[in-house]
Amino acid sequence: MCTENTEADLDRAGMSVGRRSFTALAGVGALAAALPARALTGKPVKGRDVTIKTDDGTCDAYFVAPAEGKHPGVLVWPDIRGLRPAFRQMADRLAGEGYAVLCVNPFYRWQKSPVVDAANDWSDPAVREKLFGYLKQLTRPIVETDAKAHLAFLDAQPEVDMGRKIGTAGYCMGGPMVIYTAALKPDRVGAAASFHGGGVGTDKPDSPHLLIPKTNAGYLFAIADNDDKEAPNEKVLLKAVLEPRKQWHEVEVYEGAMHGWCPPDGRAYNEAAAEKAWARQLELFKAELA
Repeated sequence: MCTENTEADLDRAGMSVGRRSFTALAGVGALAAALPARALTGKPVKGRDVTIKTDDGTCDAYFVAPAEGKHPGVLVWPDIRGLRPAFRQMADRLAGEGYAVLCVNPFYRWQKSPVVDAANDWSDPAVREKLFGYLKQLTRPIVETDAKAHLAFLDAQPEVDMGRKIGTAGYCMGGPMVIYTAALKPDRVGAAASFHGGGVGTDKPDSPHLLIPKTNAGYLFAIADNDDKEAPNEKVLLKAVLEPRKQWHEVEVYEGAMHGWCPPDGRAYNEAAAEKAWARQLELFKAELA
């Protein structure tokens, strides 16, 4: 998962902070240039900034969907650097594949997005300390409070097809959040994808993976190579609860892909591995969001 150990791994791998920093890829044009050409194709989409009332306040978020028709909803939980241009671009791309996508600011209680920008760069230890402090407060009950509001928001949008299940995707700290979301509304959430998710399967009695049998969702767990080396039993625990189930599921360690390899503005971005993970997500959604 994302820790100071992760930063040290990237340092040892020679992935400099400046190579793919937020400031280097802050503009929409720069992000589009960073993504492979096939990422920019798809249905015409319309996006808008939105606010969502929760029991604890008002969450700022980004909603985007195909310009016409009704489509399955997808809730995206960003990584620890939060809602930012890279995730807006990723939401646009997913909408282009035929989904109504809500990408949220998980830190809205303390700060509006973007929480990482040119003035608050992830390379600054003080910024990382602040964000890890936010993360420690995002307990399961807090996430469930937000997930309830976010799912209700999706279901209230005219672009969302209520006759089809909702999907959810989470990156880094968002890994456990997709399980909590699926467990909160098992009859509504049909698919959950975790990309380099942190702490999704542990030996603790409150490990997120123990909730999976109580859900009706299919699952994708795309695990970073260095995360697997740090917690090699995680994939074993995940497979043990997933394999008896009938729903689509996949647990894979992405050899050579470092924690954080999916977002295009990250130090660890790995285009080939990111495209593979993206394709597997689409397979999951195709199979389970019926």
